[in-house]
Amino acid sequence: DMMSRVLILAASCLAAASAAGPTPPTGSTCFVSPTRLLPSLSPSSALTPRAGGRGLRGGAPQAAGGLRMADVRVEKDVEAVGKALCNMVEASAKEAMDTKGHFAFTIPGGSILKMLGGLKGKSSIDWSKATMAWVNHRCVPLDDETSTEFKAQNLFLKSWEDQGLTILKLTGSTDAEKEEKAYTESLKALSASNVPLNADGVPIFDISLIGMGTDGHIGSLYPNTPAVAEKKKLVVSVVKPASSSISLSLPVMLASKSIVVASAGKSDKYPLGKAEGVVRALEKDETPDSFPASALRNKATWILDQDSAALLTKK
Repeated sequence: DMMSRVLILAASCLAAASAAGPTPPTGSTCFVSPTRLLPSLSPSSALTPRAGGRGLRGGAPQAAGGLRMADVRVEKDVEAVGKALCNMVEASAKEAMDTKGHFAFTIPGGSILKMLGGLKGKSSIDWSKATMAWVNHRCVPLDDETSTEFKAQNLFLKSWEDQGLTILKLTGSTDAEKEEKAYTESLKALSASNVPLNADGVPIFDISLIGMGTDGHIGSLYPNTPAVAEKKKLVVSVVKPASSSISLSLPVMLASKSIVVASAGKSDKYPLGKAEGVVRALEKDETPDSFPASALRNKATWILDQDSAALLTKK
């Protein structure tokens, strides 16, 4: 019955919290998936690579075959998800500055742009020692109202640029293949001391923020397309009749020291939220081809609001 389920869940939370360490601070949400508990992070919380090169200090439980179980963190609402996301960016920046003196990160468009408004103006990050790349971007003039860069300017980007942030910008061309080539060259030109390369020559960003569509697309990598299957390129072009774009390839996303997927809120585009997409990404029998976000299942920290986590069954 319902009371039994509540008692079992409470006992699971207490057991997991005991195994994970001190009790999470008041206000953080206890959620047990194939996950570990993630208490609220302050900007001073360190992020370091774990085995495999990604994630939060301390590591998550290991599943059979050496894969990490998913890190899922459930917050009350969109505002709380945004705050947690900003805290993780600041923590990653501190770790990067302490270890190599430079912070390199990637961001997408969509709802995450509004969340990053929490870092507008004063923050703990020295933006003059930071480099930002786009996870994906439409191939339109940069001052076009549909341009992600244009949308981000007033939310936070102008503030960061004024403080010295280096941005890997597109050229503003509508030619996706031209933009793919130019952005690839920009990535290759990055200083290895700021953005080191892995054994395959793929740049390793300190943190990559990823958004997800209900169809599972991440960046501009859509289901059952050549772009999501691309293994050699750093950047892929996605040509569509209405709006072409470029995107970091899946190998670049996966090379990041830390990957964070944030999903929260409802919108005109997603009136029912993203709960169905989240459960497919984390629990259903999917492949990167059928549901690209599932490629991040054992790689990323997932920050969700309660609506987005509503259909997860492994609690």
